[in-house]
Amino acid sequence: MGDTTGIEWAESTWNPTVGCTKVSAGCDHCYAETLVNRFAPSKGFPNRFDNMLLRGVKTLLLPLSKKWATPRRIFVNSLSDLFHKDVPDEFTARVFAVMAMADHHTFQVLTKRPGRMRSVLSDSRFWEEVEQREMNYTFETGSGWSWDGNPLPKVWLGVSVESQQWADVRIPVLRDTPAAVRWLSMEPLLGPVLLCRCDGAGYEVKRHPFLVNERCPLHGRDRIDWVVVGGESGPGSRPMHPDWVRSLRDQCVAAGVPFLFKQWGDYRPSGAGIGALAHQRFAYVGEPDEHGWRQTMERVGKKAAGRLLDGRTWDEYPAATR
Repeated sequence: MGDTTGIEWAESTWNPTVGCTKVSAGCDHCYAETLVNRFAPSKGFPNRFDNMLLRGVKTLLLPLSKKWATPRRIFVNSLSDLFHKDVPDEFTARVFAVMAMADHHTFQVLTKRPGRMRSVLSDSRFWEEVEQREMNYTFETGSGWSWDGNPLPKVWLGVSVESQQWADVRIPVLRDTPAAVRWLSMEPLLGPVLLCRCDGAGYEVKRHPFLVNERCPLHGRDRIDWVVVGGESGPGSRPMHPDWVRSLRDQCVAAGVPFLFKQWGDYRPSGAGIGALAHQRFAYVGEPDEHGWRQTMERVGKKAAGRLLDGRTWDEYPAATR
């Protein structure tokens, strides 16, 4: 549960904490819960995913180890949420101290609790604690760091967004959080989401910048720097309408925001007719169109469904930090 990963947008995972609790529909079929409850007991983890485990110094210092000397993109807490209420601020400061010192890596932090993230990272006392923890680690690693008042350039802060409801709740808080790179993980995508608040202003923004809505996550101030979209896989997985994905791709392309399509999940678009629904592997998704037709999806498994969107892969990343 650490070194390499099959996650398309990361190269390694690092889990200073293990465990979480569910907060929204995107958590319903949590892969991390399944993984920890089924496999982790033999590796010394608690059998209950809702028992938060704070791991020791050996795990905390992994990004600074010789084993991880090569720069890489690291997904932080793939089995937890760093801003869960059961993770003390002092422990979070330890994690940030290591990320600050291991600046040869890029750290991808993801949360469904942006309110706590904003509160913690906006507090100067937290950064004083980070500096104090860094001084302690320096004796063990020989590395050093001093906070200059700016967001850590190699730490990307993101929120999970599965629907319009949670886009409207979580994204404004993320945009109000000090960060070098802000990003969205829209997986599992459970419905259509409108990110652009400029009324389709991809064209207008270029010709009339004064028309930009500052509240727009893709065009306004403190905009989102990266969008990752994916469908659900595993037991109980829910299908994702291709038009939901295309809409997000088109919004990002129009705004010049990097877009990554991670996967279809267990279902892929199908041209099968109504009769196909007699088979359990088929499902309808989305609302009927003007002709009364609905999108049919076929359950073929994650590997077979793949990650091609309209005949190509989308693997875009933020080019640079702010």
